[in-house]
Amino acid sequence: MILPVVKLGTLALKTFCKPIANRLKKEAGLHPKFRHFIINMAQANHRFTTKMQRRIYGHSVDAVIRPLDEEKAVQAAADLIGEFFVFSVAGAAVIFEVQRSSRSEARKEEKQRQEIEAMMQRDEELAKEIQAILCSSNSLFAFTEPRQWSRTEYFVQRLQLTRAARHQVLMKFPILKSTESYTSGSRPICG
Repeated sequence: MILPVVKLGTLALKTFCKPIANRLKKEAGLHPKFRHFIINMAQANHRFTTKMQRRIYGHSVDAVIRPLDEEKAVQAAADLIGEFFVFSVAGAAVIFEVQRSSRSEARKEEKQRQEIEAMMQRDEELAKEIQAILCSSNSLFAFTEPRQWSRTEYFVQRLQLTRAARHQVLMKFPILKSTESYTSGSRPICG
């Protein structure tokens, strides 16, 4: 999906650059300083590419390179400027997309980090509330005097207080109904 869009964008840029190149040729004919500038640019590019080609093919680079005539130099400079324009726009688009993508990814990571911190804080608060409820039921039992009770009464009272505390926890946190291991089993450590 992305490759056809890139090709279409490149084709659109090249099509858009053709009128710019034609305009440059027209301006080169009207303004002598601009014409001189782009002719010098085209001649320098011609010398550079010719020397590179001669090096690649193993020919002597000391040979005299014949300069382009003015019309060919203007055409070459217009093509060079057009291609430079295409590549700079395409490069800017790539840089923009990479920066936008990295900012988007950073925002997602920050949002996830904040959500995790909020969940951890809420878990700590819930654990403290559960501990407080369970400890209050144990402290109620501690204020009574078990020596006055028979052994059976002592255990019945203890069971009723534990059930009351369990009921308080389940009423406050209905999600714990499915995980009753929090309220049944071992006695919580209060301190």
